[in-house]
Amino acid sequence: MEEFLRFFLAIIAVTFIGVSVAYGANTTIPTVNLSLSAPSSPKQLVSTLNIVVILTFLVLAPSLVLVMTSFTRLIIVFSFLRTALGTQQSPPTQILVSLALVLTFFIMEPVAKEGYNSGIKPYMDNKISYEVAFDRAVEPFKQFMLKNTREKDLALFFRIRNLPNPQTVQDVPLTVLVPAFMISELKTAFQIGFLLYLPFLVIDMVVSSILMAMGMMMLPPVMISLPFKILIFVLVDGFNLLIGNLVASFK
Repeated sequence: MEEFLRFFLAIIAVTFIGVSVAYGANTTIPTVNLSLSAPSSPKQLVSTLNIVVILTFLVLAPSLVLVMTSFTRLIIVFSFLRTALGTQQSPPTQILVSLALVLTFFIMEPVAKEGYNSGIKPYMDNKISYEVAFDRAVEPFKQFMLKNTREKDLALFFRIRNLPNPQTVQDVPLTVLVPAFMISELKTAFQIGFLLYLPFLVIDMVVSSILMAMGMMMLPPVMISLPFKILIFVLVDGFNLLIGNLVASFK
């Protein structure tokens, strides 16, 4: 499991680089030969099984991208924002997910570039071995997750596994770091969501109190408070403030 997580972190490093990496004009695309013939030797059977396992994990690659990057915190905060505004389906879910993905690429690009330049590129140039390339490519992602993981959450999974306290980054296995990083991101996202709720909650309370004082019991307060919440959010340039602080919250 550890090796496959390291493998897909290397894939993530290549993915996040995108157009930032210029490839040579003479690059050739490798061919894949798919056949249904029975394996002629145990070695061929092992190779076939390895391909099946890799293809299976490729299906899980998008999930790994989501849980090992800044995407989790971003999408949860955006969901809290829409709920606090009370706009229901505006902005649409597709827009929020797209915005979270774009910001994830923006935040993770330096990490991915470091992993690519230190691990994947030397391996493609036949300068380092397979194992060294994986260690170097995974290192920046582990550093990123460790910086944004609470020590309490990390210690929880070390206690569950009965593992000794780590002395270096290399001593922290990905199978322990990933769940600790996820619950840390969830707590941080909920804390930011709570702070987002407060000003909009005050607006709802003020509008409700005014309507009750005027005797308008049958008028839903949401109909009156919603335009005011949208107006205030636009006047303070809410998206600029929110996204700026969200990006700055990552170490």
